[in-house]
Amino acid sequence: MSVVGAQPFIKPMQPSPSVSPGNQRRHTLPASEVRPLNTQDAISVFEIEREAFISVSGECPLHLDEVRHFLTLCPELSMGWFEEGRLVAFIIGSLWDQDRLTTDALTLHKPCGSTVHIHVLAVHRTFRQQGKGPILMWRYLQYLRCLPNVRRAVLMCEDFLIPFYRKSGFKVLGRCAITVANLTFTEMWYPISGHAYMRRNSEAIRFPQHPLTLPLTKTDEQVDV
Repeated sequence: MSVVGAQPFIKPMQPSPSVSPGNQRRHTLPASEVRPLNTQDAISVFEIEREAFISVSGECPLHLDEVRHFLTLCPELSMGWFEEGRLVAFIIGSLWDQDRLTTDALTLHKPCGSTVHIHVLAVHRTFRQQGKGPILMWRYLQYLRCLPNVRRAVLMCEDFLIPFYRKSGFKVLGRCAITVANLTFTEMWYPISGHAYMRRNSEAIRFPQHPLTLPLTKTDEQVDV
């Protein structure tokens, strides 16, 4: 996986110069943006998640009340990709404080933890096969490098998804202790530590408490996956 360069990964959008109402564009939504999710996004998140997972495994990683739960407790550990204001892909995470995932990790957020548990990555059906999943995961992992206390990311997935996450740099940790109905999972991890430059500059580039608009670059759009 490529390592982000010296330029800050996340920059607040600069305020645009004032424009007279007569010269304003009719549509002002950015073509593409990445930002933290909030509880107002919960229904859109769940609709995408339900369609993506129910047809494949019959189970959703997070139910609607759990989506709202994590977007209330730790919205800064979520990331949504929007096209003209429409959510097309997202990641939801929370902090965990143990070496391996347990059932408690499905519902708890441990603020003092150093592990980010990635609960779900999903892409709207209309936007699949365009590389958006890997691109969003790459951006999310780069963002995690900016958080001073985070040392690794973990997730659990069905075996057919292992190659997908390996391409993003995740390594197999072993069989997961968690089962859902008849489903079993493999636990995977990604190291976050060892990026001193970005940690020193994290104050300038991490998500603030309030949502921040993060415009996508042409490089993001052109990644071939």
